[in-house]
Amino acid sequence: MNVLVIGNGGREYALGYAIKKSPSCRQLYFMPGNGGTSKLGINLQANINDRSEIINEIKKREIDFVVIGPEQPLAEGLKDFFNSKGIIAFGPTSSAARIESEKSFSKNLMKKYDIPTAGYEIFEKQDYEKALFYLKNANYPVVIKADGLAAGKGVTIPHSFDEASSLLKSYFDDSDFGEAGNKIIVEEFMEGFEVSIFVITDGEKYFILPAAQDYKRIGNNDTGKNTGGMGSFAPTPFLTDTLLKVIEKSVIERTLNAMMKENCKFEGCLYCGLMITKEGPKVVEFNCRFGDPETQSVLPLLNGDFLKFLYSYSSGSPDNNLISYNDKFALSVVMASGGYPGEFTKGYEVVGLDKIPADVIINHAGTIEKEGKILTSGGRVLAVTVTGQKGHYSQVKDKVYSEISKINFTNAYYRSDIGEKLIKH
Repeated sequence: MNVLVIGNGGREYALGYAIKKSPSCRQLYFMPGNGGTSKLGINLQANINDRSEIINEIKKREIDFVVIGPEQPLAEGLKDFFNSKGIIAFGPTSSAARIESEKSFSKNLMKKYDIPTAGYEIFEKQDYEKALFYLKNANYPVVIKADGLAAGKGVTIPHSFDEASSLLKSYFDDSDFGEAGNKIIVEEFMEGFEVSIFVITDGEKYFILPAAQDYKRIGNNDTGKNTGGMGSFAPTPFLTDTLLKVIEKSVIERTLNAMMKENCKFEGCLYCGLMITKEGPKVVEFNCRFGDPETQSVLPLLNGDFLKFLYSYSSGSPDNNLISYNDKFALSVVMASGGYPGEFTKGYEVVGLDKIPADVIINHAGTIEKEGKILTSGGRVLAVTVTGQKGHYSQVKDKVYSEISKINFTNAYYRSDIGEKLIKH
């Protein structure tokens, strides 16, 4: 079949890389894609905000199946649009995507249907004084989240009232997070270890992909600002089969049932970001799509026909026999533009990619191709993924960083401790 992947990040590269291996993939397209996806398929430069352009390209290229990568077009109803045109697409409708695009909807859903999560309060811009009073009497640290989509950067963790009041101003007065921050959620701070679980579902039947862990902070030892993610590994050895069973019953099944009852059946990839606390697993957040950079570590752990698997869940005949876990372990490290997640300069040439062996996956994210050269075009530029045997964490980590040392661009930055916790474990 002819397949279109919508998006231009590392997640979309990883999805395309997995889809490309399917024997049922005749031709792969990306819209708009990046500097690396053109090596996997054909980049289409249509404007994804212009739906007539998208339809024209789909008809022209005889596209059979569309995979929608990012959250923004899902929140804006792209899946609904495809449904109205009879186009088979992977992803949730806009009403179901609210589980990510409106954190207040998600938190209230969890409260209503007894899905374990952190305690919280919701405040809107006009509630400034009320929010300030609440923060004055809070137990620190607390977590403040922008209600809307903020590209993974709308979360802050103040450790004092002074810090919290300053952050409140950044959300409400300074609009640092745009309209996404006009409403905020203040949550209790949870302690434990985080885990990311992707659930492929048609709203009723589901398949759980290997559990991953990611690194959100910009600096080593989880310091500095939150980012979209600086690295990941999968499967995580910290999640036991017993805990996974608890998550399956108390989070996954309850959430899918809750979405059905609320008349917003969830189809696609439900991302469950969880904290494993002393009291048990609790939801940190839900996303309405594959995570980035966890996808880069999870998909290499699958055997079978990934394309047919996604298609089966999108066309009404889910088939869990199409894929299975292999016995590998994967580690991904993100190379970013210096200054990210703040201001950074684009347009630097990426060199050394030709020195990387074929068994190492270079997931392009913030790159473009120009006159035969790969240039930086975003904050997170590449994610380097290496697979190896489970338990051989030190070897895999050493290989990742050995390969990264061959790649360079001006002001390149990456964390040097991705996977360190596994070796210590």
